[in-house]
Amino acid sequence: MIVAMQEKATEEQIDAVISAMEEAGVDVHRTTGEFQTILAAVGPTAALDLAKFEMLPGVLNVHRISSPYKLAGRAFRPNGTVIEFPNGAPGKPVSIGGEQVAIIAGPCAVESQKQILTVAECVKRAGGRFLRGGAFKPRSSPYSFQGLGIPGLEMMREAADANGLAVVSEVMEIAQIEPMLPYVDCFQVGARNMQNFNLLRELGQVRKPILLKRGIAATVEELLLSSEYILSGGNYDVILCERGIRTYETATRNTMDIAAIPVLKKLSHLPVVGDPSHGTGRRDMVPAMAKAAVAAGADALLLEIHPNADKAVSDAAQTLFLDQFEKLVDELRVLAKAVGRTL
Repeated sequence: MIVAMQEKATEEQIDAVISAMEEAGVDVHRTTGEFQTILAAVGPTAALDLAKFEMLPGVLNVHRISSPYKLAGRAFRPNGTVIEFPNGAPGKPVSIGGEQVAIIAGPCAVESQKQILTVAECVKRAGGRFLRGGAFKPRSSPYSFQGLGIPGLEMMREAADANGLAVVSEVMEIAQIEPMLPYVDCFQVGARNMQNFNLLRELGQVRKPILLKRGIAATVEELLLSSEYILSGGNYDVILCERGIRTYETATRNTMDIAAIPVLKKLSHLPVVGDPSHGTGRRDMVPAMAKAAVAAGADALLLEIHPNADKAVSDAAQTLFLDQFEKLVDELRVLAKAVGRTL
């Protein structure tokens, strides 16, 4: 159930509505926009009398939400969510979800201090604001490189700080959350963990943004329901990521579902990221799908880059060389302008 307050509703009126909702046995999640406050009731709302709440002072209207995702649905924040990060120059906030399309780039895995510093310098030079990299790597084979762990995060944090970048890195289990907190600005949840509900619940208690990747065979609704686990814990800074799904097609590593981007933007208020690196698994196809994602409305791109991409210890085939990355960003800047955005 959603309760939309009037534009001039007072704090006393809002508090009174919240109290009435809680007395009815539901959890209340509040979002306050520039002009209006929205109250979402989560719990046993089927038996509630909507008229009772419509009569309360300050209430504009009340309606039930038919979708199973109450907090991720666009009705909760009709104007969309913009997630801001702390590392921006004055007057130039770092954010995802606004007019500017963000670039999140870096290697699949942190390999050395020299490697990650070289990449960070390239990301800054190209105008990117986020450095991505894996320190804990969930690999299909137990014999593949599994990441450097905390030492890798330390290298990444140092390289990011030297270049004014925010850090995005994957968390694989609950026990890793606390040790990672000092090093990351955004936790990434990989496709394999999209339905690790215990992990998602714990991340709901964290007050840092979460980048949630779509599962390898997950529907759009399943992705939104997974985000609901995080949102219901009180962490509303969730970013959805389309990274390709498994289909019958074998020409690419995954099938990047470009249509999912506008679908998610219509159904949800959460920002959406496109990941053409995993979406194709092929370096030669990454630029085309990156452009397609921006044209489809993506709020950010997640790109894998490496100083010597052919020698990358993880996902070499889908990783761009640094010069390819810089060329792509220049092209994306022109495209973003054509669709009414900036890069």
